[in-house]
Amino acid sequence: MILIADCGSSKIEWSLLSVDGREEKRFHTPGMNAVMMTRDEIDQRIAAELVPELGDAHSRVGHVYFYGAGCISPAVCGNVADGISHYLPNAKVEVYSDLLAAARALCGHEPGIACIMGTGSNSCYYDGQEIVSNVSPLGFILGDEGSGAVLGKRLVGDVLKRQLPADICEKFLNQYDLDLLSIIDRVYRKPQANKFLASLSPFIHEHIDCPEMRALVINEFMAFFRRNLCAYSQSRVANFVGSIAYYYRPLLEEAAAANGFAIGTILRAPMEGLIQYHTK
Repeated sequence: MILIADCGSSKIEWSLLSVDGREEKRFHTPGMNAVMMTRDEIDQRIAAELVPELGDAHSRVGHVYFYGAGCISPAVCGNVADGISHYLPNAKVEVYSDLLAAARALCGHEPGIACIMGTGSNSCYYDGQEIVSNVSPLGFILGDEGSGAVLGKRLVGDVLKRQLPADICEKFLNQYDLDLLSIIDRVYRKPQANKFLASLSPFIHEHIDCPEMRALVINEFMAFFRRNLCAYSQSRVANFVGSIAYYYRPLLEEAAAANGFAIGTILRAPMEGLIQYHTK
């Protein structure tokens, strides 16, 4: 059997496939970022969350493909692989980055530009086998243009600096029960500010007919193309995975055209593409 994992900071989506490629089970466990965890912590999570879901099937898993947030170095990937192998002793375990998951899900075995645009953003040029070029995303403070976290950051900044219509600002603060001090606390003092900011992005989508809100999104998408994708000279077609790209496709297409790009495939999540990739 084949086990595929799409691991993000919020959740891990797992798909268990039979030898002929049929999906036997799909389930979710809490997310993790492997670069922030020790080997012991990873072991504990696998034992407590994955093994019970697999049940008797754990001994029949012959191959695991784990794609994860934070899987950015051989050492981190090794920790994840060792943790899984300890409980799935008959499986060959391969661990890769979430960016390679996006590339394989979007492009398969063909070359192309693959992008992530969800809570964070990232991009690469993929030659059909591996990532050959990547502009560092730098996170939501220094980069992550167009991501949910940065859209949320722009939104709260524009609300607090009164750059949006007064009725929109008031509605936002009331809807999320926020004020200046609570926003400062969530962003500067509490952990996972990126998730908090990304959780605010649906408000933008609800009010996208507001010209100022529309401009906020377009400006961020324009920055994503200008600061990231223009570095990839091999193609002018961009493919995306992630909720922001999925729900804001018309504005993404507008920003792409303004920068000389076309939009190819957009997937809300990579799992279906990964199943196709690994069962072909």
